[in-house]
Amino acid sequence: MTPKESETSLEDRITGALVGAAVGDALGGPVEGYSPDQILERHAGRVHGIVGPWNGDAWRTARPIAPYHKGDGHVTDDTLMTHALVRVYAKVRDHLDAYAIADHLVPDMMTTPRWIPELEQEALPLHRVFLAEKWLVTRLHYGHVDPREAGVGNIVNCGAAMYMAPVGLVNAADPRAAYAEALDIAGAHQSSYGREAAGVFAAAVAAACAPDATPESVVTACLSLAKDGTRTAILKVCEAAQDHTDVESALKPLREAIAPYDTVGPDYRAPSLGARRPSRLHAIEELPVALGMVLVAGGDYRHAVLGAVNYGRDCDSTATMAGAIAGALGSPPPDDWAKQVAEASRLDLWDPATTLTAVTREIFERDVRRRRAHESAFTAIEGPRCSD
Repeated sequence: MTPKESETSLEDRITGALVGAAVGDALGGPVEGYSPDQILERHAGRVHGIVGPWNGDAWRTARPIAPYHKGDGHVTDDTLMTHALVRVYAKVRDHLDAYAIADHLVPDMMTTPRWIPELEQEALPLHRVFLAEKWLVTRLHYGHVDPREAGVGNIVNCGAAMYMAPVGLVNAADPRAAYAEALDIAGAHQSSYGREAAGVFAAAVAAACAPDATPESVVTACLSLAKDGTRTAILKVCEAAQDHTDVESALKPLREAIAPYDTVGPDYRAPSLGARRPSRLHAIEELPVALGMVLVAGGDYRHAVLGAVNYGRDCDSTATMAGAIAGALGSPPPDDWAKQVAEASRLDLWDPATTLTAVTREIFERDVRRRRAHESAFTAIEGPRCSD
């Protein structure tokens, strides 16, 4: 389904974005880390929906460092972290900063057991997240580092960007505000182009919420805010995307466009020595490719997300981002996919959206009062002005 012609409500956009992100995450999980050719061979064709684990029943032992049940509709840490950030918004009920991550997100990760679909049991979220996310607990809880600087030294990847959709939704239709808030939040987690991607992804989601938003207007908003290698990478990938209306034909050109800016290298599971280090010339791969897929698909959820999934590499995060942007544009995930992922993951995918919608309205009303108070104060100090 393409973005709706009629106006889509705030609740619809928030629901489309959050549920869309979770479904994209679940679809991409089982093929994460592989190339389009490997995916094609493993599945005797492209992935067109929810599939099982790459290694079948051997999923527990095939990759000891990541003994997770990726596949069968299970969401990954992208969704777990996104839902955790929604819970922080529900507690603070206002805009967030790096201190909110230290005061609320970190305790949520390390003190409250929750159902972890890939572990098929209740566990602390800390036990599931990747090392780049464990960094939050190490630096903020044990190291007592200034939250605004805690991200310095962490590997530079998409870890912070992957769960920033709620920031864009809280700042719906205000990409500049979303960018600034996400940069502040992400300072606790990432530095360099990883932090930049978090800001730009939040801006993309916020821009997608505008009533007249299109994939092109979302990209324009991103380019107006993005800096350094992130901006160049988005520009080059989206230029390549404009030549395609079919995601299959776009797989190779989009990879070729992002390759000069991606530090990981051609072998995703064997990164180069320069991988994931701070740089003003490089960018994460996931966000530019997600934007490119949304462009190729014309904003259609199914095509954008399947394009991201079949692109491979870090495709659960790429599909998470593509799904969030398409959902915010007004193209929600197919109902059957959403229901299957919710049932398989044993998670209510719609409750976080209901919660965030209510919180977003509260924050907007508070912002209006603050803005009016500032306008009144500024008018008072400006005093009467002579007319010409």
